[in-house]
Amino acid sequence: MPVRSANAEWKGDLTGGRGTVKTGSGALDGAYSFSSRFEEGTGTNPEELIAAAHAGCYSMALSNGLAKAGFTPTSVRTRADVHLEKVGEGMGITRIHLHCQAEVPGIDASRFQEEANAAREGCPISRVLAATEIHLEATLL
Repeated sequence: MPVRSANAEWKGDLTGGRGTVKTGSGALDGAYSFSSRFEEGTGTNPEELIAAAHAGCYSMALSNGLAKAGFTPTSVRTRADVHLEKVGEGMGITRIHLHCQAEVPGIDASRFQEEANAAREGCPISRVLAATEIHLEATLL
């Protein structure tokens, strides 16, 4: 299996500095700052990148699980909300909330929820983030 990589550079102090982050594939090349991380400034931040990775991984895991169970999804859309909050003297990711909407012909709601929960447990990004509370709201359309 391939190894994936990314690079980041930060220049300056925490509040006044600026940084850039770039994925090895070049698909993402963006700026980040104190403002984009802890306020509502322009640019990306590590938590947003974690959210994108988790949403993408979960959507793929659920699609795979559904297909293995005999159901081909028309669409699986996931939004991940990563909560960064003050924890003690520092900051921490306190929880992640996955919001998923899926169109899956022929599946009933109960079986869909089983597959959705199994995907939450089996998704590689969920597993690496297992120390964090992960909530799932999965809706069958």
